Parts: sequence; structure tokens; C-alpha cells
Amino acid sequence: MDNSAASPIEVLNAAIQSHNPFSKTRIVTEQDVWGKGFPDVPTLNKHASDAVFQAVEQVRTSQSSQEKVTSLAITAQPGVGKSHILSRLRHRLERDGGASFVYASVNNYTDLNLIKYQFQQTLANSLSYTANQGVMQWQEVASAMANEGLKAINADAPSLSPANLLDRFDKVCASWAAKNKSFMNTLSQKVCQTKPNADPYIVRAVLWTLSKIQSAFAIRWLSGEELDKSKADELGLPANYGKTNQDREAEALNTVQQILNLVSYYNPVIICFDEIDVKNNSTDDGLPTEMVIADLVKRLHDTLHQSELGQGVVILTVMLPDTWTQKIKPMSGGTPARLSTHTKGKPIELNFIDSNSMIEIVTLWLKDFYEFRQLKPHDRLYPFEENQLKEYGKKKSTVREALTWCEENFKVYRPALPEDPLERFELAFRELESGLVDYMENNSIIAKALCFGFETLKGQTIEGVLIEEVTTEIKPKAKNNDCINFKVIGTENGKIVKIGIAVIQSSQNELVAGLRRLIDYERFDLTRGCLVRSQAKIETIKKTAQAYKLLEQLVSPQERGGEIADLIEEQIRPLIAVYSVCRKCRNYNLNEEQVLDFISQKQLTFDNPLLREILSDPSGQMPVVDDEDERQLLEDIFNPPTIDNTHESDDLSDLFSEL
Repeated sequence: MDNSAASPIEVLNAAIQSHNPFSKTRIVTEQDVWGKGFPDVPTLNKHASDAVFQAVEQVRTSQSSQEKVTSLAITAQPGVGKSHILSRLRHRLERDGGASFVYASVNNYTDLNLIKYQFQQTLANSLSYTANQGVMQWQEVASAMANEGLKAINADAPSLSPANLLDRFDKVCASWAAKNKSFMNTLSQKVCQTKPNADPYIVRAVLWTLSKIQSAFAIRWLSGEELDKSKADELGLPANYGKTNQDREAEALNTVQQILNLVSYYNPVIICFDEIDVKNNSTDDGLPTEMVIADLVKRLHDTLHQSELGQGVVILTVMLPDTWTQKIKPMSGGTPARLSTHTKGKPIELNFIDSNSMIEIVTLWLKDFYEFRQLKPHDRLYPFEENQLKEYGKKKSTVREALTWCEENFKVYRPALPEDPLERFELAFRELESGLVDYMENNSIIAKALCFGFETLKGQTIEGVLIEEVTTEIKPKAKNNDCINFKVIGTENGKIVKIGIAVIQSSQNELVAGLRRLIDYERFDLTRGCLVRSQAKIETIKKTAQAYKLLEQLVSPQERGGEIADLIEEQIRPLIAVYSVCRKCRNYNLNEEQVLDFISQKQLTFDNPLLREILSDPSGQMPVVDDEDERQLLEDIFNPPTIDNTHESDDLSDLFSEL
């Protein structure tokens, strides 16, 4: 590594002291599987993930209907990385495509007597997550179906991407409805002609996922839940009204089979059962969770074995070794074989980490840590040493144990503090400022830093305002509900001023709530209100929005005469740093009086542009906001081009070429 380009060691140390990346939970949750997840070491237990992808390729390319479904079981002790493997599969598929992914966290199954119905819900929910084309997995399937239907209507119809179909689908439906014709009826009929064995209602529901208006209702129906009769009629689907959970349980396996037949026509499907060792309640027949899931996998395997699986299904089940040997293996009826057909009845065992994988794990986690902070260490493993990690790797620990060890040892040797108190203050300021991350969305820390800044200026005159008092006691407290963060009280031109400051970087709902209080001068005893919010967030407000009207009241000289202070990162960062120095002054052998004295000497708050902007005379000018003409946008959506042609094929080719 080019050490000349490395970040200063004191900056690296400050980042390390401010945040420990290994302190976050080391248990992979469902959110980690679907979300960003943990940094993954691809070589760790590569044999297991490779086996899954080999199974996917096998079912995809097999010409025999008898080989279109296969299964694998993975066993490992707690913390070795079972769920990490599933997270790896999901994120690779999201990045590269190649299969649809279904994740069943058995921990979420609350009633084992309804296991098939709950799996149907799992299937519908999993396919609602994003695929590698940037749309839901449902929508990838629906797009492929829709393009087939369009080609059946008109051989010259263009092949549209999922994004294009999503953008145009509702417009097409509305245009056909204007001619008293149903686009969905025509499209679903054409798709069903190419798939005569498919359930027409499931085909129709999957196609509805292309509608931004109706997709949520379609997915709800696909999960087995009932719809209002009016909505079901609108979609052309059975309402499922009046069915009991037992009715849904009885129908679920057939519905799951139909859905998987349809989805697997376009992509192989990987179904992953995780956390089957969880101790949920047993069924009414006394069967424990592990045996219930094993029986479900067997039923899925046998049911799908008789199905039309275009590109195949792979079922993966992960469990503890004892679960396999003591619960699954003794089961009769060929159940163990159904859980591991790809590996001839044997589970795949995961390995503990070794010296090489230990170094890879730490390298990946630290890479994320430093890159997020735009830092470059002189050594990719800093503050660890390579020999130290290799030695630990010989212990054959689990991943969870290794990350715990990293958390406990993620620290730096701290040299002796300078003797000069001013030098200690400057060191503290540099270290704490360099360690700041994720603060621009934190209303609370920004407000505390601003309040502290004004506290250091009491008795001084800034922008014509003599600051006399700063208070966080905003009364009536219940009515304020913490919306106005604090109040600066002083005199200006011989008159008392009471400025209420509200930092609102969050959603527009919270912005509206805060502005309502900020303009209520009489209730909260204010003479001026000041909203602190970044210009980038102000610009997203529509002129038709309620927040904009409240902003006008706040800013208008004829109404409240308040102002908006632009929250600029370069201006708030040093204020948060000095606030942090004061809170952690004992760590640097300083007292609060010394810190305040040094802040005053260096005029760190006196010269701060943001504090001055809050105190300055309001400009009376409204900021620039989003000026999009929403009425025209609505007209474009709900009044698409009319179609004069009478033939459906002409309708489609003209409409899809124009939109």
C-alpha cells in the first residue's frame, strides 16, 4: 500500500474510537438476508454455496421432468454461518440474476397447524422483493408473461423491459377502458392460451403486479388473503370471502404448486428454509417444528415432482447437526432423502473459520468501515496485525465468535496526551470532528450542537442580538411535543426577542407538525420562528403541499416574519465537534471551563455562519422548491392518447409505440 497517501494516524484512531463496526449484531436476521446484509467472504464455506448453484444449473438444464426438483440440507453449529450462506445466495442472485429466491424464516411461523398456508404467504412476500432488474420478482415474471401475451396479440409488438411495462401498464389499461374494452381480459386470455394448464386466476393476479395501482391487492390475493368484493370484482379475481384458515390451509399446497409452476417457467426457483430449529409450539398432533418443516419439504418435493417445472426448483433447508441426526434422519417415509436428494441423502457440513478466512473477514469489514468514512489506512488490517489474526484463526472458532473477538480487540494504543491544555483541546477537536458520521439526518444531535453553540455566546451581541438566555424548556411542553428544540432569548434594538429554533431534517409529516408549532408564536411565547433544514430537503417540497403553505406563513413579513436557515454540513460539523469535546472533555484531561475558554479564544462559535444566520434579520424570501406542474402530470397519466383503430393488435402496437 502507498503509505504516503494514507490518512493521518490520528484521524484513523479517532474513527476507531468513535465507532466499532464489529459491535453490531452478529446474528443474521431476515432483514440481513433481504437487505444490505453483512460483508461476505465468498471463499468461506464456498463448497456449500457452490453446491446450491450447481443444483440450480442441474434443474435448469435437465431435460427430464423427473429431475426438475432437487433438495439440499446444510448443517452447522450455531454461529458457523448457516444464515450467512442464505444471505450470500440472495445477494448474488440480486446482483447477477439466474434464479428467483424464496426465503422462509421458520421463526415467523406462529401456527404450525397452518404451515402450508403460512408458506404460501412466505412465497408471495418473498417474490415481492427486488430482483436483479430493479423490479419485484413478481414483476419480472409478469413482464415475461405480458410480452408473450403481446406477441400473441400482435407478432410485431415490441418486447418491453419490466421498467417500461411498469411505467405504461396503468396508462394502457385506462386507454382501453375509455373504449369500453378490458386490456387485462385480452392479455390474460392470450397468456393462458400459451399455458393451458396454468390457473387463469393466478395468471391474472401475477399480471396485475405490473400495475402500480393494483399490485398490492394482487399480491395480497396471491398470498391467500381475502379482498373486498368490489376490489376483487375490479381485478376479476375471486374475493376469497368467508374462507376459514382451515379452508386456506387445505387449498394452499395446490396454490403454491401453481405459482411455482408459473414462476419456474421463466427462472429456476431457490426455496430456503431457515431457523427450523426454533422451538415454536407443536402442532395439535404433537409434532415439533423441525418435523413439521421436514414434512412440508417432503410434500413440496413430491408435489412439485409431478408438476410442470420449466426451469426447476431447488429446496434448501439449514439446521443444527443434532437436528439432522436426532430429528430428521429417524423420520420414516423417505423424508431424509427428500431433504437432500442432490447430495444422495447426506447433508452439507459447514466449516469453522481458519487463519486465511479470519484475515478475509476482517479485511472486508474494515474495508467497509474505512471507505464509508473516506479514509485510507496505512495497513488494510489496522488496528489489527496479520500474525495476530492468523493465530486466532487456528482456534477453529465460529464466525460469530470471531466477530465478538474482533469487537473486543478493535482498539488503538493511545499515546500520552500533550502537556499543554490548548494542545489537548485541539487534539480532541480534530479527533472528534474526524470521527463524525451519520449526523446530517440526526435532528437531536444537530439541535443539541446548535443549542450548545448559543450557550457559549451568552452575553455577546451577534447580528445585533444580545444573547441573554438559551432554554430547552418550551411551554406548554405537551403541546410542543419536542418539535421546537430550544429558544434563544435576548434584546435587539431595545426590544425583547424570543427565537424558537426547530431542526427538522426528517419526513414532511414531521415537518408539517413542526411548522404548525413554529408559527404559533402566541402559544409558545415567541417573537420569531426559525426552521433549520437543508436546502436539498426544502427543494423536494411541492408548492401544492401543506408544508409549503406553512413555510409561506413562517417566512412572510406580513404574517410571522420568521426564517429558514439552510443546514450546511461544513457549518454544523464544527459545532457538533465542539459540543462533543465538551461532553468528552475528561477523556482529554480537560474541564468544561477550559473547553469554553478555548472555544471563545478561537471564536469557533462566534464566527459560525449558521449561528449568525439564525440570529440575522429574516430575508422574507421563500426558498426555491419543486415547481413541477402536478395537474399536467395527472392529466398525462389519466388521459393517455386515444385509440381509433378497431383491432386489438393495432391498438397495442400504436399505444405502446406512442407511450
